[in-house]
Amino acid sequence: MPQSLARVHLHLVFSTRHREPWLQDDVREALHAYMSATSANAGCPVTAINSVDDHVHVLFELSRTMAVCDTVEVLKTASSKWIKTRGDGYLSFAWQAGYGVFAVSASNVPAVCRYIERQQEHHRRTNFQDEYRGLLDRHRTDFDERYIWD
Repeated sequence: MPQSLARVHLHLVFSTRHREPWLQDDVREALHAYMSATSANAGCPVTAINSVDDHVHVLFELSRTMAVCDTVEVLKTASSKWIKTRGDGYLSFAWQAGYGVFAVSASNVPAVCRYIERQQEHHRRTNFQDEYRGLLDRHRTDFDERYIWD
């Protein structure tokens, strides 16, 4: 086969360090736009993005030439630097060290988009830690509770 083709959808989730509520309404929309542009510039167009005060969800297509870890590093590093330019109140902002990333089949993309779009509603009932454990369980991802929070 002379041509290399790929279409891999990934659901990325990561928190602010110590789940501090940095992502308030005054920065949220601009942050989403910045993260979407950064991801697109890396060849990984965003399908859906949303956040609540302490974490973000991004559904994107992985570039055929980028490793997942490199894509996440670009996104987290660039957005962390950007948010620190929003004023003195953001100078100590940081993302958590880790992240969760989950494969999404093409047939499930619409459902994951709806899930991401409804984050504010969802988090009236569920905190980030319970949501994240649920994602790990649903995707049959083994984890050690001692090492997933920072």
